[in-house]
Formats: sequence, C-alpha cells, structure tokens
Amino acid sequence: MSGFAGIDGVVSDGDTIAHFGDAFREQRRLADGAALAPLGDRAVIEVAGPERLTWLDSITSQAVGHLAPGDSTELLVLDPQGRVEHAAGVFDDGASTWLIADAGDAEALAGWLTRMKFRTQATVEIRSDLVLVGYIDGGTVASTASAAAFAPNGVPLVWADPWQRISAGGHQYAEVAAHPAADFSWRVAILTGEGADALVTALDREALAGLLAAEALRVAAWRPRWTTEVDERSLPHESDWIRSAVHLNKGCYRGQETVAKVHNLGHPPRRLAALHLDGSDAVLPEPGAPVFSGDDEVGHLTSVVRHHEDGPIALAILSRRAPIGDLVVRADGIDIAASQQVIVPADAGAMADIPRLTRLSRRPSAPDPRDSRTGI
Repeated sequence: MSGFAGIDGVVSDGDTIAHFGDAFREQRRLADGAALAPLGDRAVIEVAGPERLTWLDSITSQAVGHLAPGDSTELLVLDPQGRVEHAAGVFDDGASTWLIADAGDAEALAGWLTRMKFRTQATVEIRSDLVLVGYIDGGTVASTASAAAFAPNGVPLVWADPWQRISAGGHQYAEVAAHPAADFSWRVAILTGEGADALVTALDREALAGLLAAEALRVAAWRPRWTTEVDERSLPHESDWIRSAVHLNKGCYRGQETVAKVHNLGHPPRRLAALHLDGSDAVLPEPGAPVFSGDDEVGHLTSVVRHHEDGPIALAILSRRAPIGDLVVRADGIDIAASQQVIVPADAGAMADIPRLTRLSRRPSAPDPRDSRTGI
C-alpha cells in the first residue's frame, strides 16, 4: 500500500497492514484522534456522469438523488427478497460519486452497476490507483489527512461515516440511552499514491495504526461491514443497518417491499448482538465460531477483536429466539463465557394493528319484536 508498507516493523498481508508493531498502543492513539490507519481492505469505485445520482437513487436503498457536493451517506444493494448483496459508503463532489466498498465486494459491485446502466448517462470505474486512510475526526491528524485528500473536482474526498447518528429516513432498533457510535466520528480520506507517500513523510510513526486498531473501534461502535456481518441471508434490519443505509420513505427500489414488510409488519429472523468474552483462557475465537445457549446453538460470531479497554469483544448474529442473557462461544474445544448486550431486540420491527372483525356467530342478534323489552 504505497509508502505505508515500506515502514520497518510493519506486519502486513499484501495491501492489508495489520499493525505497525504495537497494536494496542496504535488502537489507543487511533481512538484519541492521534493516528490514522491505511485501509488496504477497501476499494474505491468512481461513478461519473450527469445522471449518476438519480440513477443510483433508483436502484439502491438510500436517497442519494439530491446529494450536494461534499455530502456523505451509505447505500445497500438488495436482492428482490430484500437481502443485502452489496454495501458502500457514498461521497459526491459535484462531478463524480465515489463509492467506498470492502475490497472483496468492489469488483462484484462495479460489475452489477455496469450491468444496470442500460442507457443511463453514467460511467463506473474501480480506481485501483487510489489509497484510503481512516481516522477519527477532530484529532491531531485530521487536518493533515484531509489536506492530503484527492480533490479532482475541487472538493477534498473525505467520507464521513453516517453510522455516528441516525440518518434522515433511517430508523434505529437498538434501545440504548447512549449508543456507542455517538463518539465514532470515523472519516475515510481518498488519496492518490503520491498523496499517500507525502502523508507518510509528513507524519511521525506514532501517528500510524493498523487494521487491527480500526476494526476494534468499529466493533466497539456496533458498526456492521459487508465483509463480516453479511451472508446470503442478511437483511438490513438484522444488524440495525437501517440506521444509516436505508431510507424508509424514498421511492421504489429492488427489495423495498421486504424492507417495508419486515419493518412495519413483522420481525427480522435474526438479530445482531455485542458479546463481551471471558479472556481468562487467552483464546480469541475466530469469526464463524458457534454461539450456544445451553445445548442449543443460537448463532455465530461475525467479528472478533481485542479492545484496548473492553478486552475481547465480538459481534454475533443470533436467532431472534435466542434468549437474552449470558451465552457461550465454543472455540477449539473450549467454552468461552460471553456476556450479551442486545443491539437489535427480538421484537424489532412492528406488528400491524389490524382491527379484527367480529365473527358473524358472535355478533349480537337483532331484537325479537315479540320481546316486551322492545316496547312493541
């Protein structure tokens, strides 16, 4: 990943840098806004053309038709049954719309968009020449990172993650007084290779953090990702993704009927939960590890991290009927106690209040004219 991978002590896998030598220290500095993280596990798709916004608005879950230059949001592509197929952050600079996708999804998303163009005046291109860095806004590195951002049309490309608060047209299922995302002012700057090299030169090594640090902050904020929380069954309701990526009052799009039906009439079949794991055995389970309530398997882990304050924590997709309370994660033949914090309640959504018609057999009969109480 440009000049970041050439720093001594870096632990990386291709373009993905796990850490720069001290994962916990990096995590603390990233949380404090004193470091930034190269995001080699993400990619950029540029959508250009005069009809790009109205077109994206018509085929995705988010209302993007009237984005102003500098606006950020997030969208999902759903299948006809309302299941999540693709996800991307969205930033518009007035001439192009920039989609930030997980690297494993970028090619498929760009391919799907290209197939959906028909005669739309828009182009779709994966920009493999660009580099992404993430950081917390308001810290000491924010101004340096934003100043280095690519600005091909005069607007620096800095995406503000909308997960921090409920977006217009969205809805939050989590029933908490203080959502952990309230302090998650996550930003992603899009850089050229030259800009990334200049940024490496301008920053002290202490201002760099790896993906382990970035993922720990994400999991602590209950923030879902396509790579980790999405499978072939995923509905946006299950991970509270309607909070930031779905506009419930926009026009028709693929999958909208299911989104509305589950939200207004029923409940999602599964629900996202946060788990605080017992760390006494020094075993950190892998994503996919099964979660049990007694002898019943009720779900699986999707993301697992070591947090600098909370210790080992995880996100898990559970059956809607999984009980509230302590659970067990099974990994390498070891049962790990897991304290559950509900993110999406079992009764998320709403049951329609449909008036019941009185059965004919139970309707009161007409008064008998021969009855003296009728006055006849």
